[in-house]
Amino acid sequence: MSQLRHDWRINLAISLIATVISGFFIDRTLRHLLGPTSSAKASAAQDAVRRFRARKPDVDLDHLNEHELLIMTEVIAPEDINVTFEDIGGLEAIISDLRESVLYPLTMPSFFTQNSPLLQAPTGVLLYGPPGCGKTMLAKALASESSATFINVKISSILDKWFGESNKIVAGIFSLAQKLQPSIIFIDEIDSFLRERSKSDHEVMSMLKAEFMTLWDGLTTEGRIMVLGATNRPNDIDSAFLRRMPKRFSIKLPDTEQRKRILKLMLNGTELEPNFEFDAVIAKTAGLSGSDIKEACRNAAMVPAREYFRDNYVDGKPKANNVDTNIKMRPLRTSDFFTDSHTANGWDSRRRQSVEESLD
Repeated sequence: MSQLRHDWRINLAISLIATVISGFFIDRTLRHLLGPTSSAKASAAQDAVRRFRARKPDVDLDHLNEHELLIMTEVIAPEDINVTFEDIGGLEAIISDLRESVLYPLTMPSFFTQNSPLLQAPTGVLLYGPPGCGKTMLAKALASESSATFINVKISSILDKWFGESNKIVAGIFSLAQKLQPSIIFIDEIDSFLRERSKSDHEVMSMLKAEFMTLWDGLTTEGRIMVLGATNRPNDIDSAFLRRMPKRFSIKLPDTEQRKRILKLMLNGTELEPNFEFDAVIAKTAGLSGSDIKEACRNAAMVPAREYFRDNYVDGKPKANNVDTNIKMRPLRTSDFFTDSHTANGWDSRRRQSVEESLD
């Protein structure tokens, strides 16, 4: 009997050990299949490495860890961005300041630091203001016109279901930025990630923010890495993160002169009637953002297009058998900005909303 009991204990111990070992390998397999090293993500990362190496063959990319490879898919090449500073109207003063205090010190550090170490690029820059005023466009233009590595960080690429994995991804962002410096780490709607800390925060988010702050302060790259954030809710950002973004640009609603520049930029390439009244349209767009003005121009341009289709098409089919493929619509009129129902009815509500948000 004692022998049977002894054998039973041995078999139980063996079963428990086998269960633990099999569970360990199953967990590793699931991590491999479902984690950041999945085949799809690995393939995308390798493609990103090849594209970056083609642009900068002198950069060593042979020793990137799995988290740095994951972030490589968020690196945007300047030639892939079709926005420049010339495409942004009405923000000339801010663009000039961005060039002088951010872009030049970041890309030409020796030119500035040889006179004073205080002239290095800031470690953090914040663009804030009402929605639709050009914050994201400024970030795109900054990436397009700089030779710096632009890492577009999305919250979905940071958060991971495995405990502790998100912290490693954040560490991978900064270590990759250091390897590819000069670098710009861009976080759009930064308030959604670095908002004010509170006791109700989940443990994972608290650890993530602490990790981000630690790595941000621990940079030893002499101003060659910069965190660029954009938000329309600056008051929601934690004060500790605001301290790390000493350079802040307020992107306000455009004034009369800025609206004029935006309007001319939007209508560039559009045929206008000879007596088109810019001043009348500019006066009507008071209180609107640059995005609102762009949408107003698009709605106005749809008026002659709508007239053309109503004159030449019935139920989506051409009236004549032989339709001229060279479509010729009439020039845009001033009245098109006031007769279109979508434009006329929407301006007042958008104006009120934009003014209220700017006051907040």
